[in-house]
Amino acid sequence: MPESLYLATNDNATGKRMVALGVMELAVRRFNRVAFFRPVVRDRADEDQSIQLMRSRYQLPTYPNQMAGMNRSEARRLLAQDRYDELIGRIQQAFKEIQQQADFAVVEGTSYQGLASELEFELNADLAVNLGCEILSIYSAQAQTIDECIQSVRIGNDSLTDHGGHVLATVINQVQSNLMNPLRQEFELGKPNNASPTYLLPEEPLLRQPTLREIQQGLGATILGGDCEDSRLDREVTRLKVAAMQLPTFLERLLAGSLVITPGDRSDIVAGCALASMQAGAPAPVGMVLTGGIEPPDALKRLVNFSSDPTSASHDAGLPILLTSDDTFTTANRASKVRAEISTASPRKIDSAIGLFEQNIDMDDLANRLQAPSVAKMTPLLFEYSLIQQARSNRMRIVLPEGNEPRILQAVDVLRRRDVVDLVLLGNPSAIRSTASKLGIQSLSSDAKPGSRTNIEIIDPADSPLHEAFATDYYNLRKNKGLTMDVARDRMHEVSYFGTMMVRQGLAGGMVSGAIHTTATTIRPAFEFIKTRPGVNVVSSVFLMCLKHSVLVYGDCAVIPNPTAGQLAEIGSSSADTAAQFGIDPRVAMLSYSTGGSGDGEDVQRVRTATELLRSKRPELLVEGPLQYDAAIDPAVAATKMPTSDVAGRATVFIFPDLNTGNNTYKAVQRSAGAVAIGPILQGLRRPVNDLSRGCSVADIVNTVAITAIQAQSVSMDQDAYSADQVTS
Repeated sequence: MPESLYLATNDNATGKRMVALGVMELAVRRFNRVAFFRPVVRDRADEDQSIQLMRSRYQLPTYPNQMAGMNRSEARRLLAQDRYDELIGRIQQAFKEIQQQADFAVVEGTSYQGLASELEFELNADLAVNLGCEILSIYSAQAQTIDECIQSVRIGNDSLTDHGGHVLATVINQVQSNLMNPLRQEFELGKPNNASPTYLLPEEPLLRQPTLREIQQGLGATILGGDCEDSRLDREVTRLKVAAMQLPTFLERLLAGSLVITPGDRSDIVAGCALASMQAGAPAPVGMVLTGGIEPPDALKRLVNFSSDPTSASHDAGLPILLTSDDTFTTANRASKVRAEISTASPRKIDSAIGLFEQNIDMDDLANRLQAPSVAKMTPLLFEYSLIQQARSNRMRIVLPEGNEPRILQAVDVLRRRDVVDLVLLGNPSAIRSTASKLGIQSLSSDAKPGSRTNIEIIDPADSPLHEAFATDYYNLRKNKGLTMDVARDRMHEVSYFGTMMVRQGLAGGMVSGAIHTTATTIRPAFEFIKTRPGVNVVSSVFLMCLKHSVLVYGDCAVIPNPTAGQLAEIGSSSADTAAQFGIDPRVAMLSYSTGGSGDGEDVQRVRTATELLRSKRPELLVEGPLQYDAAIDPAVAATKMPTSDVAGRATVFIFPDLNTGNNTYKAVQRSAGAVAIGPILQGLRRPVNDLSRGCSVADIVNTVAITAIQAQSVSMDQDAYSADQVTS
């Protein structure tokens, strides 16, 4: 089977790093140990952006200097001295050393910067052969006709083959929409079975847009007011605008995502752009570059209200302003030549690149061609990938009540770029769009067309046409509890109630909240009118604990303080179902301070009774209890304390005897072992509603939305299950 894959291209700017990122995503999910290697880097290995990106994202254990063969100046010197074989040999030796530490290696070929392009193509071909790699050839269709693109691919692949290489597959990148079908027909028509496939990746404008940080570094510009190391500098610049007109005329031509370049003494332009960036719905510039080394007067600085201090109230609202001593023409010319890069400082590009690769490359086919084994164990990265893939497989609509929260909006941006779910944001549309604009998110639309990338709808419960119908439904469900119609209307102005009612009515598959609301605020409406599934008496929760080499299920860590034996049995049953739902083979450990029959006491007996109840209710499940945690997870301890058990030492689902134990344990493991804790995930409800921690990260939100979508997929959409007589008791 292939032990390595060489990514070879015939030109600069073909999107090679983007393809390398996609191949690495596939490799780390299929192989236990993956290496990344670059034959030639520009200068220093630790400064190479591809090496930085792969080491950071995939936690590769190798040092940068182990991941590169040599730098460009060394390669040029050897070529000038006609020492070609020595060049190949040195790179080969460096590669073989790193390859010995891996099951599979991804090699990103040279970047066509600094060597003659004809020589560089031959160098890549010879390197692929001498490193013993299969070849993934990469071409760009940018600014090419169909015939030019076809000819480029055929000549390139023939040349690689002539050098003795084997082309495993071909990627044509940056394909305009009008070229997609003709190219697909050309490369698929008459192709023999199992022949080398050609994958087409559509043009993604964002990947070619430099960030404000990249332009700042490219210009050598300073940041007015001091250092500014926040996400404002990571926004993409969609276009450059030189402000030479008077302010009113210029504002008519200002477009969202622009970088405005103007002399530093144009105070009117500075003030106008700053105000435009703070006005909801207005075309907001990404930033400004002031030329001539001229700073605005202090009064104007105070007026535009910018600050580089992260604790300042104006920090998030401020418009990033760069300062350069160059004149306006020189600045605009230099800025236009700055290249966009996929790097550790461009998270949106990373999400877009991976989403584009996954949606357009047949991952299973490519894996089969690599003869990549299926990974039996569930690693955290594989688990998070499986969440996205499973959520994407049957598109659901998820409501997010905290629509104006910055972390929620950043997660929405990630979900849109990964094309995972459709979303509903609750809140004031103008406020939401204003916050999104300040975060550099320009993609929120209330009229997205079906079939396009993630549809995003914004609903304001205060003036929604659904409000009265929701209030009436709520009143009819709860009037026997003393609810009045006026109170019902007031409740439906609250985003948690409105969002939960959307779930109840089938207008959304599930709800995720809790980034700024308490757990009680999030789940109370679900308890009132979503209710539990048939056969389930209690709503409980689990955390999915992503450890280094496994994903475990912990329950209940968030809902039931002191469960009875019957409730513990139900928690165990629901948790096993949740584990299976996410691809985790459920082996249930009912935890206590005693293992087997070694101890006694009220708490141990409660767990023992719960274990018996669960076995009786679910005889097909693998269940053991009472078990101490070490006996449940450690095979060596289990071999001593419970050697004949099918669960001890191999448990995947851990049921804690009470909330105090469960909550403290999950937090201890999270902090001490560096685990990623996803949850709490509520289980037992008829339709999914999930609570976030108020300290949640953007990644936590993305994972929880994907989980909620997967839960929604398994829920029957039969409205009879929600008849009023079933939920008013």
